[in-house]
Amino acid sequence: MLHTMEKLYAVVLAAGKGTRMKSRKHKVLHPVCGKPIIDHIIDTLEAIGTADIVVIVGHDAEAVQSHLGNRVKFAPQDEQLGTAHAVMQAESFLSNKEGITLVLNGDHPLFTAETLSNLVQAHREGRSAATILTAELPDPSGYGRIIRWKDENVVGVVEHKDATPAEREITEVNTGTFCFDNRKLWKALSQVDNDNAQGEYYLPDVIRVLHADGEVIGARQMDDFEEAQGINNRVQLAQAEQTMRRRILEQLMMDGVTVVDPVSTFIEADVVVGADTVIEPGTYLRGNTRIGEGCVIGPQADLKDVEVGDEVTIRQSVIQESRVEDRVTVGPFAYIRPGSHLEEQSKVGCFVDLKKARLGKGSKIAHLAYVGDADVGEGVNVGCGALTVNYDGFNKHRTVIEDGAFIGCNVNLVAPVTIGKGAYVAAGSTVTDDVPAEALAIARERQTNKEDYMRTLTERLKKD
Repeated sequence: MLHTMEKLYAVVLAAGKGTRMKSRKHKVLHPVCGKPIIDHIIDTLEAIGTADIVVIVGHDAEAVQSHLGNRVKFAPQDEQLGTAHAVMQAESFLSNKEGITLVLNGDHPLFTAETLSNLVQAHREGRSAATILTAELPDPSGYGRIIRWKDENVVGVVEHKDATPAEREITEVNTGTFCFDNRKLWKALSQVDNDNAQGEYYLPDVIRVLHADGEVIGARQMDDFEEAQGINNRVQLAQAEQTMRRRILEQLMMDGVTVVDPVSTFIEADVVVGADTVIEPGTYLRGNTRIGEGCVIGPQADLKDVEVGDEVTIRQSVIQESRVEDRVTVGPFAYIRPGSHLEEQSKVGCFVDLKKARLGKGSKIAHLAYVGDADVGEGVNVGCGALTVNYDGFNKHRTVIEDGAFIGCNVNLVAPVTIGKGAYVAAGSTVTDDVPAEALAIARERQTNKEDYMRTLTERLKKD
């Protein structure tokens, strides 16, 4: 933990165009495990207690600002003249403050709170002016190298393009993430020049300036370099997705969730799953989905923003923005659309479509039915092929089916209509008027049998 008087600040660099993504969407708004890249970074910074976060914006700044809203402060970088120049844009927000400032790239979504906390802690304990987050790489090509004296003290960072052949042999690299004494950072930034191969103002040159002033430079080597994986194109986006997905699944398994086949299971970052739940292959859990304990989800289940109770079974089904209470069974091949609520011990079977429907305790819709804009009470049975006719071409209307009612096969309930408590609707009926409690509703043509009709028809057809 930071000292109570030693506040933590952060500058996130997100001004670049991201041309290699070949996208109309800003790079940092592309999702990784269901959440935009920039959200992962801001969430992690908030988790470690960052007091103020300044995001440097440039290309498509409006989209980033609209997405993040008032979670952060924004500083525009109208010309992209290098990383040091980008950090300078946050001067009006941070230059007069005491504390520690983290600087990190806006396209690195995989840093954990533990890694960043360890960096800040190492910086504080070392009483350093700057501390660099570093990593050892077998192939460091393209990365800035960490330059140390023989006593192991860090003296600077040299970019790959500017490195000598001897410096390129160094395998300890800069991850692009730094921790600074805030006041010393702004003083050093004013002394950075652009005398390099790119003609840019490099943030690592702050390290050289601080060392020349006799300041202590620290380095914290990270345990897992995958965390420092940046995203510049769609290939790297997929790699980051794979890394984060593996991390999510491993944490769930350690917390008591059975994931039968992690390779074919996709669970997004904000999903919560209770202990003793089994996730079968081919399952997608998205958004703010919450799964209780002792459930079986899948195979091939796709849930988004769904609240699921305990001991629920959901197989080969799609559910969106709905609530499923304890001991409910769904599927196979059900489609539960937004605004639905399945109360405990209810059942939705194969090829059933629900939309803005409440299904009461113990009620069943076993197969081949559509129930939309409906309130279904407790202990109701809805037969095969039943429909609520909720749309008249202009407006949606609600159907009410009260407790204990029985809806026969191939019934059309033309809304607005109410089926009373304990009522029975005969198979094949089209119901346009309310049915009283305990009544039997039959709304179909009387059957007529014409004796020997087929023999007469057959003889007529033969003559023709």
